[in-house]
Amino acid sequence: MRRPEVVGTVADLLERLDAARAAGASVGFVPTMGYLHQGHASLIDAAVAADDLTVVSIFVNPLQFAPGEDLADYPRDLDADLARCGEHGADLVFHPTAAEVYPEGTDEPVAVGAIGGSLEGASRPTHFDGVATVVARLFRIVGRCRAYFGEKDFQQLAVVHRMVADLELPVEVMGCPIVRESDGLALSSRNIYLEPDERRQAPVLYRALLSGVAAGEGGGVDPVAGVGAMEAVLADAPDPTPSPCRSGSPPGARFGSWSPAALVVPASSTTSERRLREPGSATPRPGGGHQRPVWAAPPAVRPRRPPGRSTSAWTSTVVCNTRRRARPCDDLRRRRNR
Repeated sequence: MRRPEVVGTVADLLERLDAARAAGASVGFVPTMGYLHQGHASLIDAAVAADDLTVVSIFVNPLQFAPGEDLADYPRDLDADLARCGEHGADLVFHPTAAEVYPEGTDEPVAVGAIGGSLEGASRPTHFDGVATVVARLFRIVGRCRAYFGEKDFQQLAVVHRMVADLELPVEVMGCPIVRESDGLALSSRNIYLEPDERRQAPVLYRALLSGVAAGEGGGVDPVAGVGAMEAVLADAPDPTPSPCRSGSPPGARFGSWSPAALVVPASSTTSERRLREPGSATPRPGGGHQRPVWAAPPAVRPRRPPGRSTSAWTSTVVCNTRRRARPCDDLRRRRNR
């Protein structure tokens, strides 16, 4: 097994990417925070299959952790990560410091707006701004490429698609299918936090989603039936810990503020809102197996701006901390192309 070359500075990475592009090579990019599992490996496999040179970044981004979250305790194992990257054919691993990614004078947080304000963003209000900021920074470093993301973090995927379109970055975003354990739990680096009882309970979320999908099969989707089917599955799940809302509360109350009703999509929703709010899990196929739903992968290329929409209504905003004002994306693009 060959180990990939590890680079820690932007200059070293650009030197190798420039040489590869000069030779006509295409670049595949897999941004990660490390502690890689088989889900990450599937992204590397997709990049290796489609591109001439595959780069994996390993960087635990401090901006997407709110105070009190698990930045210091986030799992890390660089040796195992490098071994997995080598097993799956990655060519380069970019493992920078925070100072390398965010050098002094380049603090330009990206404000994602409403697309990051619901679902996970409702409980982690700074999270998607941090995600968009680091991804935009990494995209500007890596340059023209295909970038591979898992559909497990579906809201994140929607945010990245929108950001790339709004900032007109030369990146084709590729959404890849969720990789699951045999019992349906999506692979995640944070699964190690689960206690044994919590781990046994966790797959109920996937079973609930599948029951909601099954309730809508055969044509018209009845949101009430879908929610009822999911709540019935959640109500039957064992609760491993005592909870004040275990009895006398609606099914699903012990899961905090989340409710299956959050997945209901109003008939007036736009296509992008439907993509964001529908669950990104596989759809059961008659006779066994699964097929990916048609909405699982947002288009890689979107129009720069729909006719009739103003720039201010369509374009993401980069916040300038020094002046505390909105800076148009055109300014960012001009600086990037200098």
